[in-house]
Amino acid sequence: MITAAVCAVVAGCRSYTAIAEWVADLPADTAMLLGIDPDRRPSESMIRRLLQTVDPDLLAATIGRWLAARTPAPEPGSRQAIALDGKTMRGSRSRTAAARHVLAAADQATGVVLASTDVDSKTNEITRFDTLLDQIGDLRGVVVTADALHCQRDHVAYLTGRGAHWILTVKGNQPILHQQLAGLLWQHAPEADRDTNRGHGRREIRTLKILSVATGIQFPHAAQAIQIRRRRRRLDQPRRFTTETVYAITDLQTHQAKPWQLADWIRGHWSIENKTH
Repeated sequence: MITAAVCAVVAGCRSYTAIAEWVADLPADTAMLLGIDPDRRPSESMIRRLLQTVDPDLLAATIGRWLAARTPAPEPGSRQAIALDGKTMRGSRSRTAAARHVLAAADQATGVVLASTDVDSKTNEITRFDTLLDQIGDLRGVVVTADALHCQRDHVAYLTGRGAHWILTVKGNQPILHQQLAGLLWQHAPEADRDTNRGHGRREIRTLKILSVATGIQFPHAAQAIQIRRRRRRLDQPRRFTTETVYAITDLQTHQAKPWQLADWIRGHWSIENKTH
């Protein structure tokens, strides 16, 4: 019945009554595929009572484990990358309740959400970090990417304990660390990767530089600093560029990841941010 309810919601149903009507209209062979007796279809009250008793966190964890077991293994010589992203769920706001905010962990290669957890008004994404990743069985060798909110020492300690690697964006919430990164000798560092693309009426050039930070950066386990510079211009205004500089840190050593891999994982994280809702 839960599978049928999920299918109904995907088909556009937004109420228990609509779900019950969708189930009632199913062809007999489709109902049987969903495990429903065509001659004894569940009523609206039965569907409502069942769905209201389901533990959402347990259901999300179960689905995440099922999807993780079916996610293709990375190719030899590569690593799985998992992006952490928080999103406010579209369509979840009502007259009596605020919109749901969810922190999700998605496989970068497939976009499959491997785990998710609610972030209610009494907490925040930072406190749900461990709870989210506890749902994923094995993180050894995996690269976890996250935005600046999760550039936290406790998070790094957790990932290190799980045997995972990480790439974390650094912004103003870590002012001393951000200042240290901005003050590195980037002008003497060669470009390690360059990417150009066009889309949505604009052209963007992304360059990436990498510096080793064995000393001088006050953040545990940081091995390399990354500078990403994005220059954009509208195609109808070829002489007007805007430039954005973003910094990141990683525990990956130079022998553990090539520059193009770091660039791919950072781009993959931004891609996931645009896809998960």
